[in-house]
Amino acid sequence: MSGSTKKPSGAQPNEKPRRDRGEVIGHGLMWLAKWSLCLVAIAAGAWVLGYVAAALWVVLLPVALAIVVATILWPPARWLTERGFPPALAASVTLLGFLALLTGVVALIVPSVADQAPQLADKATAGINQVRDWVQGPPLRIRDEQLDSAVEAIVGRLQSSSAQIADGVFTGVSAATSVLVTIFMVLVLVFFYLKDGRRLLPWMHSVFGSRSGRHVEAVLERVWATLGGFIRTQAIVSMFNAVLIGASLFILDVPLALVLAVITFIGGFVPIVGAFVAGALAVLVALVGNGFTTALIVLGVVIAVQQLEGNVLQPVLQSRSMELHAVVVLLAVTGGASLYGITGAFLAVPVVAMVAVVIRYIGEQIDAATEPPPEEGDPADADEVEAAPPAPVTGT
Repeated sequence: MSGSTKKPSGAQPNEKPRRDRGEVIGHGLMWLAKWSLCLVAIAAGAWVLGYVAAALWVVLLPVALAIVVATILWPPARWLTERGFPPALAASVTLLGFLALLTGVVALIVPSVADQAPQLADKATAGINQVRDWVQGPPLRIRDEQLDSAVEAIVGRLQSSSAQIADGVFTGVSAATSVLVTIFMVLVLVFFYLKDGRRLLPWMHSVFGSRSGRHVEAVLERVWATLGGFIRTQAIVSMFNAVLIGASLFILDVPLALVLAVITFIGGFVPIVGAFVAGALAVLVALVGNGFTTALIVLGVVIAVQQLEGNVLQPVLQSRSMELHAVVVLLAVTGGASLYGITGAFLAVPVVAMVAVVIRYIGEQIDAATEPPPEEGDPADADEVEAAPPAPVTGT
């Protein structure tokens, strides 16, 4: 016979036993059930956190706003401290300077609004009359009786809702009081953040202990760096939009050009949505104040500036500060606005960026814990041994 041997009919020793179809399906169902329970637990935890955040919103909102403001004011406060100012004095000077700057901006805007508001209202009335004449002409040809009935229906609806409007007025007064209290708390918290900022991380390290405190301190340092990067990025982008759009409004002699420039700067701190709303407001004011041609020019300038910012400036700066995709930013702003209004839209992206920092840190720790040890004789291991300092010699 040749050198070939006949294989035995039984299973070979090295052959893995085959599992039947039912066992494979059961294993898959167990895997799916396990991960489904994990997702349900995560969703339940997120719901509980949301419920607690809503219940403690009156406390969390000043804390969050104070952290955002403190990231803006921390560089000048640190500069004063490094020049020999006591921490309390440096915090006071920085905070008072910030309030003086805000007061100056408001004092600069209010006279402009007071001077141009009547003229803008007259032009708005003229624009409404033009729209009325247009809808009465071809091709719509809406009659005066139809317009009058529509106006009467709106007035009747407002009169029937007078009780709701009155309740809304009282609610607005209560909200204004709450705003004043929140602003006061934010200022106090900002002062203590600037004054004791250097001691907060070591204090939290000691509170959480040596092992847990190390992770808490590392996460908070990354969160602070990410939040500061976001604020600086949005400030640069907002200033870019405000200068270019404001300059075009001044050149075209659009009413309230300075006010619109400031609104554009403030709106830039709400990514994507804020720039869109500020640009739409500028186009609307140009349409009412200067006519259709000027509004088209302003629209072209707004689109060009936002395209330059969104495709060139924003990706370069934001990718370094937050590392968030534009879709995540848009969803965060939309969700924050639907839950907490303008404040939620403003805080949504910083909160999502901080959550992303925490998730990345947890992933790094998981990777470090599950990384297999280096094999014996690995050159990298040998280099680490050679680079390690010699152990101290102790006597017997």
